[in-house]
Amino acid sequence: MEMFESLQLDGGVALGALFMTLIALAGNWRLFVKCNQPGWAVVVPGYNVVVAMRIIGRPAWHALYFLIPGFNLYFFFRTILELANTFGKESTLDYVLACVFNVFYILNLGLSEEEGYRGPVYGVLASNEDSRASTMAVA
Repeated sequence: MEMFESLQLDGGVALGALFMTLIALAGNWRLFVKCNQPGWAVVVPGYNVVVAMRIIGRPAWHALYFLIPGFNLYFFFRTILELANTFGKESTLDYVLACVFNVFYILNLGLSEEEGYRGPVYGVLASNEDSRASTMAVA
């Protein structure tokens, strides 16, 4: 218990964390609705990850990857980049912004009327490369 006695949460830090949480919830809610998914799924732990997998086109069981220590960090960034791809964001700058300013990037994708959901991307890129390779082999 002595370890936790020295750990005190300042009121400003708690208020800042609450503010960031509300921004993240609002951004994800709007993003889910924009992707034709139920907005309320954002507030259900676990199910929100399954819905996010559905948005990027991954199987629902891929949500279990977030339970693997170490690999979950890699998988988090991979899903963030795939989410950016579902909105047509494929530049290096978009990838950096999505990873560094995640909460605000998601909020921007959700609230911007200019950004449209283009559909799932998982498996689509691989199938496009396979069809391109088979076309080149035939020619």
